Amino acid sequence: MALKDKQTHVTYHKGVDTIGGTNIEIAYGDAHIFFDLGTEYRPELDLPDESYQTLIQNHLIPKLDDFYDEHLTGAPRWKGKFQHSAAFISHLHLDHTKMLNFVDQRIPVYSTPATIKLLKRLNRDGNFLLPAAGHPKEYLRPLTELPVHHKVKVGEIEVEFYPVDHDADGAVAFLIHTPDAFIVYTGDLRLHGYHPEWTRAMMKAAAGCDLLISEGVGVSFPQDLDKSRKPWSEQLLIEKLVDLVKNAAGRPTTFNTYPGNISRLEAICDAQPRTVVLTADRAWLLQQITGRKVNYYYSPSAKPLPELDPSLEVDYQRLLADKDTYLWQVEDHFEDLQPNTLYIHSDAEPLGDFDPAYQKFLDMLAAHHVEFVRLACSGHATAAELDEIIAEIKPQLLTPIHSFHPENLKNPFGSRVLPQNGQTLVLH
Repeated sequence: MALKDKQTHVTYHKGVDTIGGTNIEIAYGDAHIFFDLGTEYRPELDLPDESYQTLIQNHLIPKLDDFYDEHLTGAPRWKGKFQHSAAFISHLHLDHTKMLNFVDQRIPVYSTPATIKLLKRLNRDGNFLLPAAGHPKEYLRPLTELPVHHKVKVGEIEVEFYPVDHDADGAVAFLIHTPDAFIVYTGDLRLHGYHPEWTRAMMKAAAGCDLLISEGVGVSFPQDLDKSRKPWSEQLLIEKLVDLVKNAAGRPTTFNTYPGNISRLEAICDAQPRTVVLTADRAWLLQQITGRKVNYYYSPSAKPLPELDPSLEVDYQRLLADKDTYLWQVEDHFEDLQPNTLYIHSDAEPLGDFDPAYQKFLDMLAAHHVEFVRLACSGHATAAELDEIIAEIKPQLLTPIHSFHPENLKNPFGSRVLPQNGQTLVLH
């Protein structure tokens, strides 16, 4: 559909009826912006590779004009439609970032300083993001920092970052103004984490918007719809973890978390009755992001990291033989653990039942007589929290996305549209 002059167009390219792979375009006049830059997660497809062509053929990323690196597409980028372009990343999770190296190098990509710092650290070996064409796998395309509450203009489109609470440091929502519309994209958010006040401040700033584009993970499953259920907070998770460790006297105890949740990792280090020991990679990441130095070890497959303090290294064999001196993080070589080891899985990978690797992981632990305990605190707003967010904002129009069942999210204060992938809405 051809753009009408001076009207705001919103195109939902991907991520409408699934969790992950969100890609939305807002266009006004001679400018357009995109957010986010993840890929749809479909491990059951068992793809031969993750090349641009394979992802396009399997509909895991959208077909987009004037967006992808021409070295990937094999076709020169056509610049006849828009004079101004930009892309924005709400937070570091792969379902929002994985294909950012596919974006044409001439298009600026904006995110928060915290998210950019984490992406640089996590991709230092090229094992986090998809690789850029013509570069080493550890290459990360240029990114532009936009601190929270700062604004950037792309043509006549203005974007402001508002911090929100999520289980990834640096997460933001986008407040977007065009000459004829006020649009809010929540990114991923919640009200039960370390900083609910960030989300609430965003809600107040977003009040009365013309369009609210809201994540809806919290209404994706039947059990989620019981609004009387209270979510675990990050504080409660730490309390439960401490209790587990205290009750495991005389027993080897290990854990793992998602690397982007730096706040949870610091809380674990601060609260535990035992000495916490991280993998060298995670200790390096924590030191790079926060400056904090902690005890660490090298697993048999780990590479030496000269930035780490040698005096803080704990011998791997010492950890394997330990009974109750250490709480140590384990990411691999689970077969080396003692029988009767307690392993606490706190939103680490594999993430859950939807991943075919999850049951295989559980079976492997059982085969080695390692007890699995899951401690989770969702990074996403519950159904009740989503209702509260919508009630505070009172959007004229709601489009739920990033959910297996977006139809479960209602808007009592205005209208609602359930967009299809590829659909364009014109805001008058």
